[in-house]
Amino acid sequence: MGCGNMFFTILITFSVALITYNILISANAPLKQDFPGPSRRLPSISVDPLIEMPLHRSQASTHSSSKKRLFHTAVTASDSVYNTWQCRVMYYWFKKMRDQGGPQSAMGGFTRVLHSGKPDQFMDEIPTFVAQPLPAGMDQGYIVLNRPWAFVQWLQKADIKEDYILMSEPDHVIVKPIPNLARDGLGAAFPFFYIEPKKYEKVLRKYFPQEKGPITNIDPIGNSPVIVGKESLKKIAPTWMNVSLAMKKDPETDKAFGWVLEMYAYAVSSALHGVGNILHKEFMIQPPWDKEIGNTYIIHYTYGCDYNMKGELTYGKIGEWRFDKRSYDHVAPPKNLTLPPPGVPESVVTLVKMVNEATANIPNWWS
Repeated sequence: MGCGNMFFTILITFSVALITYNILISANAPLKQDFPGPSRRLPSISVDPLIEMPLHRSQASTHSSSKKRLFHTAVTASDSVYNTWQCRVMYYWFKKMRDQGGPQSAMGGFTRVLHSGKPDQFMDEIPTFVAQPLPAGMDQGYIVLNRPWAFVQWLQKADIKEDYILMSEPDHVIVKPIPNLARDGLGAAFPFFYIEPKKYEKVLRKYFPQEKGPITNIDPIGNSPVIVGKESLKKIAPTWMNVSLAMKKDPETDKAFGWVLEMYAYAVSSALHGVGNILHKEFMIQPPWDKEIGNTYIIHYTYGCDYNMKGELTYGKIGEWRFDKRSYDHVAPPKNLTLPPPGVPESVVTLVKMVNEATANIPNWWS
């Protein structure tokens, strides 16, 4: 048994070293040499505005709808307190919504892909895969570049039973069971208003050349939330990693995209591999701008929520009442956060109540 464990450790170490070498080589190679395998041009697809599904897909036979199509939820994270408390809350609600979905739930397993390079104290609480971070200095201070690299390692080494992957984030709270929204070779993704391929066509053509098709083949998405076939993601992920690194190295691209650079890199990589996406606006909401829960599946609490005691939004100014995840970058939020004053939108009230329920029920919360 000891020899077997030692062999496995050596094998993993060698694999990580080999991939790291490939990253170092590809980061300095011409971009076209980095793409693993051939890409195909996406066909022109018309869209039904009511259900946002390609027409020829929505009219297709639904004979496979009765088959249970499980997806595995994956969340990348560092070992910071900031990421960790969010992951604990996220996993609490993942389990609760998966159970609520019953026997027919499409929600399969869950993995926190921890890109700190070493285990932490929450390995027994949250199913975790430990990935190696990028070599020192390669992220150029943009820690998000570790996300595609972490996915490459996880997809290569982990035994993932499900045929689909939901890429999610620590600051996602699942509010109801999520069905498998991917269909017929297409992924399912949330459309971001600030991902604008047509506006940045000149820059994007460095990575998505004319022969790959119109710039509209690049969907206005990031990598999360996205449900995509596992085999498709195995092809996309190395390209996503290499495009991210190439974009960060290019001053024009880096300046154009800023903190959403890695999101553009995923959108480009998906298009390069011919994987289109059905756009679902109801996939998630982002308080305080989205005020109602409606038919959404995920609350993404990326923005601070600041209000006065009249329930009026004071965005840009610290409110008399506030919830902002950045307030808890070095220490986890305490149990029983004060609820918002009357008049604050449903989305914000629901978010705080869900955080409170999670912290009240997760064993050994920090406070």
